[in-house]
Amino acid sequence: MKRAHKPNPNPNPYRCRYQCRYRYLVAVVVSLAFLLGKRTEAKRPPTSLFPVPAHEAGLLFDPTEGEKKNNGRSTNLIDLCKEFYYDSDVDHFSWSLKSRTYKQRVFVCDKYWQDRSVDADGKEKKVRGPIFFYTGNEADVTLYLNATGFMWEYAPEVGALLVFAEHRYYGKSSPFGSDDRENLQYLTSEQALADYANLIEYIKEDWGAIDSPVICFGGSYGGMLSSWFRMKYPHVVDGAFAASAPIWSFLGELPPYDAGSFAKVVTYDATREAGASEYCAQNIRSSWVAAQNMSWTSQGRDHIRQAFQLCDDVPLESSYNLTSLLYWAQTSFDYMAMGNYPYPSSYMTNGKGDLPAYPMRVACEAFQSQRMSDAELVSALAQASKVWYNYTNSMECLDYRKGVNPETQSVGEMWDYQFCTEMFMPSSRDGIHDMFFPQPFDYGYQIENCQKVWGVTPRPYWVTVNFGGKDINAFSNIIFSNGEYDPWRGGGVLYNVTESIHAIFIDGGAHHLDFMWSTKYDPPSVLQARAQERDIIHEWIEDAYKRKVSGRTYSF
Repeated sequence: MKRAHKPNPNPNPYRCRYQCRYRYLVAVVVSLAFLLGKRTEAKRPPTSLFPVPAHEAGLLFDPTEGEKKNNGRSTNLIDLCKEFYYDSDVDHFSWSLKSRTYKQRVFVCDKYWQDRSVDADGKEKKVRGPIFFYTGNEADVTLYLNATGFMWEYAPEVGALLVFAEHRYYGKSSPFGSDDRENLQYLTSEQALADYANLIEYIKEDWGAIDSPVICFGGSYGGMLSSWFRMKYPHVVDGAFAASAPIWSFLGELPPYDAGSFAKVVTYDATREAGASEYCAQNIRSSWVAAQNMSWTSQGRDHIRQAFQLCDDVPLESSYNLTSLLYWAQTSFDYMAMGNYPYPSSYMTNGKGDLPAYPMRVACEAFQSQRMSDAELVSALAQASKVWYNYTNSMECLDYRKGVNPETQSVGEMWDYQFCTEMFMPSSRDGIHDMFFPQPFDYGYQIENCQKVWGVTPRPYWVTVNFGGKDINAFSNIIFSNGEYDPWRGGGVLYNVTESIHAIFIDGGAHHLDFMWSTKYDPPSVLQARAQERDIIHEWIEDAYKRKVSGRTYSF
């Protein structure tokens, strides 16, 4: 989420992907509790966006093929689209702002859009092709436009128009411009969905596509939005493909959500069953205590500093400093698990550089020995963390007070506000069923810090009440896909709810691998998943045309 990330991957106890500023307050408590062997509160795991395969991944589809070159360089996907700014209402649900609007950024890509003929009560009727609509989530929408290969690859088969809509308060879609942070009360999933509903109605009328079926797509938080979009606006969208969408990761679910599931899957990715070295998970679990043991002496702290290549001005004298470092190291495993793709990818780094193929396996190479001394464990922990933090192999020194790159900062803070209002997803670690150290979720403390940092009180049960929790049998035409290596699958829909709410599980798949471009390294499981997903969507499109051309425009 949300990843998203999405997203500030700074793992120190006061500026992480979901907790951002409140970690300044909790860090001291966490550090003392950890070093004294006590349990402390959970660090919220990060979310993400979409991975962008590196050139070496061997893409099997090139939508820019045959396009004109610009100054000898290949045309990028944005050049195939039209960018415009839609006047969207700032507040869809009251009249307090009267008719105030903001400029919502949208890309419309019509390269593959084709008219078609359908049977209308025995007569042939010409209609526009379907519309594939991406429900933008917590980042600049161009990231999704460039990375969501599934939509680009499938569009030519059905003659679809591609639309990528940016989420309010992200990218260039700023309702209040430089004053966004002082007016965050309109940053909600409900407002975003209303933006998308109005936008689709506008596009269909303006582009002469009244009878065109609309299929929405999204991954992670965007996938949650896509599924909720279909639930809330079934007359606007005819189906939803929600990849890696943890819609069942909230309080109030029956049966309850396992708040430790994220960490358990991260741990699974560091096991032999997931292709990692045999002793990786157990050694990582031991490395936290090893760092604690070594921190008691100046010689030990010197070893820690050298192993992590900490910059000279980075403090490492107190238990607070050590705990900050350990949270920072922990977060690297969270992101490598989500980005555990079969090819080099720059998705998790927001397009700033490639992680290696199967980065968790690469990180685990440092932990191959069955028995390791404290010094060896600390060195291995540092080496593993650098797979994430020094993905460019060009960093002369590292700083646990900083994230993987500067571009993630503001996105993480915006998402932290969403966590503190609607997206209140519990997360915990226990050091027994996972490879980390005890971090139970402290419900009361989280609320207190949301009030202190943002001046808001979370509505922890609102998402479950608003969107139905696990009682979604009344809805239809939704695909939920989840991957074996994706830590968010614990909050995902993993079984077919009804005949029209499908669950697809991808063996060996990381965070919404099926949404990405087809490559020569794709495992058979993702090829099968994409084929199944296309078949289902094709049925939705054909059924929608039959309803619409006969005058039945609502698709419940």
